[in-house]
Amino acid sequence: MNNLKIKANNLPESPGVYIMKDSDKNIIYIGKAKILKRRVSQYFMVSQKHSDKVRKMVSNIEDFDYIITDSEFEALVLECSLIKRYRPKYNILLKDGKGYSYIKVTNEEWPRILYVKQRIDDGSLYFGPYINSFYVKNLVEEVVNIFKLPTCSRNFSKVKSRPCLNYYINKCVSPCLGNMSVKEYRLLIDEAISFIKNGSSNTIEYLSREMIKASESLNFEKAASIRDRIKSIKSVIKEKQKVVSNRVKDQDIIAIAINKQKASIHVFRFENGNLYDTENFIFDSFDDEVSLRTEFIKRYYDVKDYVPKNITLDGTIENVDLIKKWIYKVKGKNVKILVPSRGDQFKLVQMCKSNAYEVFHYDSDNSDFSLLEDLKNLLSLDTIPLYIEAYDISNLQGSDNVGGMVVFNNMKPLKSEYKRFKIKSIDHQDDYNSIREIMSRRIKNYRENKTSGSGFGKLPDLILVDGGYGQVSAAKEIFASENMYVPIFGMVKDNKHRTRAITTHNKEINISKNQKLFSFITRVQDEVHRYTIGYHKGLRSKRVKGSMLTNIPGVGKKRANLLLKKFGSIRNISLASVKELLFVEGITKPCAESIYDYFKKLNKD
Repeated sequence: MNNLKIKANNLPESPGVYIMKDSDKNIIYIGKAKILKRRVSQYFMVSQKHSDKVRKMVSNIEDFDYIITDSEFEALVLECSLIKRYRPKYNILLKDGKGYSYIKVTNEEWPRILYVKQRIDDGSLYFGPYINSFYVKNLVEEVVNIFKLPTCSRNFSKVKSRPCLNYYINKCVSPCLGNMSVKEYRLLIDEAISFIKNGSSNTIEYLSREMIKASESLNFEKAASIRDRIKSIKSVIKEKQKVVSNRVKDQDIIAIAINKQKASIHVFRFENGNLYDTENFIFDSFDDEVSLRTEFIKRYYDVKDYVPKNITLDGTIENVDLIKKWIYKVKGKNVKILVPSRGDQFKLVQMCKSNAYEVFHYDSDNSDFSLLEDLKNLLSLDTIPLYIEAYDISNLQGSDNVGGMVVFNNMKPLKSEYKRFKIKSIDHQDDYNSIREIMSRRIKNYRENKTSGSGFGKLPDLILVDGGYGQVSAAKEIFASENMYVPIFGMVKDNKHRTRAITTHNKEINISKNQKLFSFITRVQDEVHRYTIGYHKGLRSKRVKGSMLTNIPGVGKKRANLLLKKFGSIRNISLASVKELLFVEGITKPCAESIYDYFKKLNKD
């Protein structure tokens, strides 16, 4: 390690690519740097900021090579080329493994329609190949739902059997009941095949003719069944025609979800405003969210043939201009990289993020996501509230009026983002106007820092204020006046100061029925109260101590604060000698003697 440190410290201060190798000379990591010496040296310094992935990689480094380039952009191009060639163990590696997809109509007495990834010589009817697996899966699902085809593996040639749930919810024609012949079932399959081959419009025309024939033959039951089928097809068409984003027609949306030590990256791909494909990638180890997002974009578009004009992200990336320049070089496409903070685009990003979290939803070790989903449904929110801010006010008869903000990210306290507010505009007890001041300052800070995408530079998914209708209305009023929207609710306590319910500006929402959710809201309310009242008590204690010191001749407010900062408490000041007091900035000898004599007399009395 010492040899590696020395070698790193002797690197040139130039842009370039560094190549890490293990004891067998295998390349285990490739990276690029604006300044090689600074970047590579960081790996061999003891740092608490290193992720587990970096620590593990560094422990396996036996040597490294480097290549100097003329610019950071050339380093980026070379880095991507070398990663693609050598596929190092500790770099993010992706491949466009979509392959081909098929629709299969099985060769059975009672055929089934399936989505498959391989075509085999088994006598079945195949449609395809299709490149877009997302489209094929959706089409098969539509066909099965419209024509109410069975999805089970029962043998319908046997005697009648008890139907499954799909029969009772009218999602299957249930041939298991013996209520239709093979001929009737095959006619239904033929209709479904026609839908696959000819599309919805031709199928509706054909079914409409069949419905009229059945009606004219007085077979009203069959006519009603065909009518329902036409209705289902029209419903699917209507759903497909919904344009998700009118403003940005062609774009990729990329969002990250992090749970414990895993990261899930979800991609929505839009064409003409409609979602045409989705992908998900899981990573067991990563450095941090920004570097993961940056590395993912480089690897993702390195293997993709098509790059849209717009790439919309849920957070910032490193070297955004370099990335855009690199995409143009390797794909010949000028792109815009956006991080929306409001409006329809922001809602789409949140929807993508929710889908990224959905991967963790089915993990038996993870209950946080489902609980937040319960909270979303209970409060009728547009998105799952992954990032929550909670606020409280504290004062003593209007003095030392303060506010506190705590943050819960994925249901965990994020103490690095806690904030304290000293109320400036109010010198008496007025919780409503105190909330108004805090929210105004919050919005101002957001606008000043929104390019960072973190801390005050991002808006929460949900704001909770300690209080009832009045506090909620005051907070909503400020956001409305600034033409901004964040869901805001209050946390109401009972007469014993225990959490009772969540409130909007005009009604209460009972949370006692969901014990886990009730416990979480209680925890948030207790935490913001603890943090805020702690700040209030600290200020009050400092003021009381300061007022005692200012009774001493020659000691004003400034000197009192300097004394408390140096000694930490009144007791320590009272025990200090004149010589020790003189070490405090701004304390003269006459002042030090005055302080010493004051406490000497006080202790004697």
